[in-house]
Amino acid sequence: MEDRTMDDVHAQVRDHYGKVARGEGCATGCCGGAPCNTNAALLGYSEAEQSAAPEGADLGLGCGNPQGIASLRAGETVLDLGSGAGFDAFLAARQVGPTGSVIGVDMTADMVSKARANAATVGAGNVEFRLGEIEHLPVADRSVDVIISNCVVNLAPDKRAVYREALRVLKPGGRIAIMDVIATTPLPEHLRTRIEALSGCLSGAVSVDEIAPMLTSLGFADVRVEINRGSREFIEGWLPGSGAEQYVASASIRALRPSGGGCCGTSPKAPCC
Repeated sequence: MEDRTMDDVHAQVRDHYGKVARGEGCATGCCGGAPCNTNAALLGYSEAEQSAAPEGADLGLGCGNPQGIASLRAGETVLDLGSGAGFDAFLAARQVGPTGSVIGVDMTADMVSKARANAATVGAGNVEFRLGEIEHLPVADRSVDVIISNCVVNLAPDKRAVYREALRVLKPGGRIAIMDVIATTPLPEHLRTRIEALSGCLSGAVSVDEIAPMLTSLGFADVRVEINRGSREFIEGWLPGSGAEQYVASASIRALRPSGGGCCGTSPKAPCC
């Protein structure tokens, strides 16, 4: 990672998932599995959820179910970071209802096109998909109630920038409900440098001890990071034979943007957005 620029990483990830969107290859790594995807049931999706989304929206690109930790309510505005073909966005749209709205942001043009086509197929009027990087969100300040994401933040070379942007677009009192992969022990060199690992969220995994301090220093409150010990079952299939399951795990990451205080929170040390 050290000898790759941010643009290099973005280009590699964009190329990888562009092929997945076009059906030219299978996803590998945390945003996929063996042979081509991770069974949604293993990630915590019910049969009802799996059948509710448009056909082709579920590409098996995830490490959990953010709906299960987001506590979405009718009328809320939801932002999905790295929305892919729209699976989680469509499920969120069902929960917030016609008085709510969902914005999906993805940096891969083919994914955005696929998601928009899926939305048109089912007439999802409260969902829209925007092209953009999650380090530079095409979303207005203080406009979102909830941010969800499913195994995408690991793909970003500058995770602090991602969470800073998340804080910027959240309304005071808003929250994040993110499923991601974190490192439970230092990654060995052979995993950290494999191209498949980079495009599959493994080499970018940060330590469980880094997440909470990072979010707190930015101004988030009530930060909770919980490891899913059962994720070993599907992580074993991401890079078979690599032993990845010994070093990373799926985790839920939750936090709040404080309701009062300065421009980004109640802490006097919190940076302005």
